Amino acid sequence: MSKPVKAMEGFIFWSRWLQAPLYLGLIAAQGVYVYQFMHELLLLITRAGHVGEVEVMLIVLGLIDVVMIANLLVMVIIGGYETFVSKLDLEGNPDQPEWLSHVNAGVLKVKLATALIGISSIHLLKTFINAGQLEDRVIIAQVGIHLAFLVSAMAIAWTDKVMTGTLLMSKHAPH
Repeated sequence: MSKPVKAMEGFIFWSRWLQAPLYLGLIAAQGVYVYQFMHELLLLITRAGHVGEVEVMLIVLGLIDVVMIANLLVMVIIGGYETFVSKLDLEGNPDQPEWLSHVNAGVLKVKLATALIGISSIHLLKTFINAGQLEDRVIIAQVGIHLAFLVSAMAIAWTDKVMTGTLLMSKHAPH
């Protein structure tokens, strides 16, 4: 192989490091979610006894929503970095997430899709609790969006299963 081609391939392989600042930016965004969570929690604590059960439930659902989005960010940051930038040297680390040992682009997509369904479910629950204050078209639109997330997640999972199954079968197929 010629020297210029080797150099170009080395540069292309190196270019994956351009994604590292994106993951650092997501870590900063997670910091914003920590701030948001603490703000909402303080609001809940200081208003305890002065708000009704429905408002407490809505604030708690908001807290759960923030946590689920933060979990989604962790999956994208760690899984994406591990899959697309560089392996994380976590051998022997007792805090290594179990799912990280078998993460790949397909697994990451399925995990992200199911996380989005969870987040959408929380939003839908908040909508149902507030149904009296919302227009029917808003509720119907949110149900439709949630169903679209469900169908998309099933399609992603099915596609990943077919692709993984095909690869596994071709590996073990007699030649």
